Amino acid sequence: MNIVVCIKQVPDTTEVRMNKETNTIIREGQKSIINPFDTYAIEESIRIREKLGGKVTAISMGIPSVEDLLKQAIALGVDEGVLLSDKAFAGADSLATAYTLSKGIMKNGKFDLIICGKQATDGDTAQVGPGLAEKLGIPHTTCVRKIEEIREGYIRCQRMNEDGYEIIEMPLPAVITVVKEINEPRLSSIKGIMRANKAKISVWNAEDINATKSLCGLSGSPTQVVDTFVPELNIKAEMIEGDSDQQAKKLVDKLLSMQLPVFK
Repeated sequence: MNIVVCIKQVPDTTEVRMNKETNTIIREGQKSIINPFDTYAIEESIRIREKLGGKVTAISMGIPSVEDLLKQAIALGVDEGVLLSDKAFAGADSLATAYTLSKGIMKNGKFDLIICGKQATDGDTAQVGPGLAEKLGIPHTTCVRKIEEIREGYIRCQRMNEDGYEIIEMPLPAVITVVKEINEPRLSSIKGIMRANKAKISVWNAEDINATKSLCGLSGSPTQVVDTFVPELNIKAEMIEGDSDQQAKKLVDKLLSMQLPVFK
């Protein structure tokens, strides 16, 4: 079974720097990690290959330094890595990212299953997985917490929802996005790290994957960020003294003095 796992580089910090001209995240010079949700996607893809055989390809879109993250995925057990890197891809929203990934995956060849993390920690949109499926014209399921059965041309999995989970059956090829409940990601082995050091990452630009540049990056992104700012933290705390009855009375008096609207 040929599995593609999509991974993304995200900042390993809470102090994200923004480009004020494009309102996009500055990734150059930032310490970065594999998006935490994607580590569960990597683990699940490796477990499926260990059970059914085949190959796992990790693919990512980003700047040249993302090669290091793809090698980290190989150290964990992924077979090969592909980086989609081109200035034309910069500033992409979820739609343009899904388009670019779909072109890269099609160039990579036949696949049975694509696994993505539920969402990225820097954007939190959770749109790339479903968008990728739409671009490829294949079914998808989000928030998968367990794969109950998978074989050639068929998958049955548990999808988390507000009430628990539901059973989803789909034909393959398909896309799934996974949540952290699905597994416990493994650590890199010494053998894996040695293999990753020798690995050659394939780097493809827009021409290599036959992508239309007007559909990539900022030019292909209907989402336009008007402004970005750091929220002001101006929280004042006040301790209310006394026993519980006194504290309750003082709290009520305080709320009434604020003349807040009352809804009945």
